Amino acid sequence: MRDGYTARMPATRVIAAVDYRRERWKNDAGWTRQIHAEPRADGGPGWDWRLSIAEIEQDAPFSAFPGTDRELVLLEGNGLRLCFADGEARLLLPPHDRHRFAGERALRGELVDGPTRDFNLMWRRDAIEAQAWHRPLVGSMAIFVSPGETWGLYLMAGNAAFSADSGLPAMAAGDTALLSAPEGRRRFLVDGAGEALLLRFSPKLQ
Repeated sequence: MRDGYTARMPATRVIAAVDYRRERWKNDAGWTRQIHAEPRADGGPGWDWRLSIAEIEQDAPFSAFPGTDRELVLLEGNGLRLCFADGEARLLLPPHDRHRFAGERALRGELVDGPTRDFNLMWRRDAIEAQAWHRPLVGSMAIFVSPGETWGLYLMAGNAAFSADSGLPAMAAGDTALLSAPEGRRRFLVDGAGEALLLRFSPKLQ
């Protein structure tokens, strides 16, 4: 693990959907609702990883993010076609198609039939390992977090509640939980009904 990473881990908390910050895309071609941007562990400008929800209302080019990898997950809408400048095309269809790609690749998003909302996961490829899983939430689920890691749970639908010892509030659809364990491996128990995106971030070994 990189020196200093654990000390900079985000606090364990639930971020309510109403608290996401709405802002223009970097290229001014659309809107995004930023959930969380984790500052760089080395103190440099920008972030190590970032979670947001893109609101795509018209065909538009995507912003370029050199040095990052991205994963896009369709949350709502009838579909989005990713048209890359190198000729690749990828169609994201409901319910929750997804695609991982390099952030510096030039591409244009084309709507299939009306606006979409898309979960946008980005991370610096030289510093961070990131994984994402789409999971049904039926009953109880345990999430084990090791020191140096951060886990996220984005509640796509339904409701969820962590065990009382977590100190976390209940979650409604659209909320995000960030889970860390700076003092040792920790188990988080969550109970609910619905669908979730599970996210895991860990520093690359140097």
